[in-house]
Amino acid sequence: MNKSLMTCALLAGLALPVAAEAKTVTLTTTLNNYGGNGAYLAIYLTDAQGQVHSTLRLAAPKAKYHKHLRDWSRGSAAARRPIDGITGASVGSGQILKVSVDVADALIDAGYQIRIDSAVEDGRDNASEIIAPLTKSAAATPIAGKGYVKSFRFDM
Repeated sequence: MNKSLMTCALLAGLALPVAAEAKTVTLTTTLNNYGGNGAYLAIYLTDAQGQVHSTLRLAAPKAKYHKHLRDWSRGSAAARRPIDGITGASVGSGQILKVSVDVADALIDAGYQIRIDSAVEDGRDNASEIIAPLTKSAAATPIAGKGYVKSFRFDM
């Protein structure tokens, strides 16, 4: 291989982005025994300014109800772009939703928050019902909800 080809190959290798490191985070959301229909939940990350960064889990299969998850839908512009998280069925009264997601290491201890919006058909909407700092020190600490969520915790 000639010298110029070796130089090009070396520079190309240096230009490739380094793979981002990620940590698996387990999210555990326990709902109150409120009776009625299943709850729709949006579990998402916001940056230090409160802007939606990404969706971690969306338990709301019917798009027509996404507008009731107000802070998430307003911040993520859900109607204008595809959902970037895992989606699934709503969560019933008294049930537990436990999911594991990968979160970039760079977001931990960097001012990001995990937030949860909740809503129930024919019930009230709870925007930012849970706000948990995405920090190592906040991991494994239960947070009480203000609506349909009884408690939330995340583990790393």
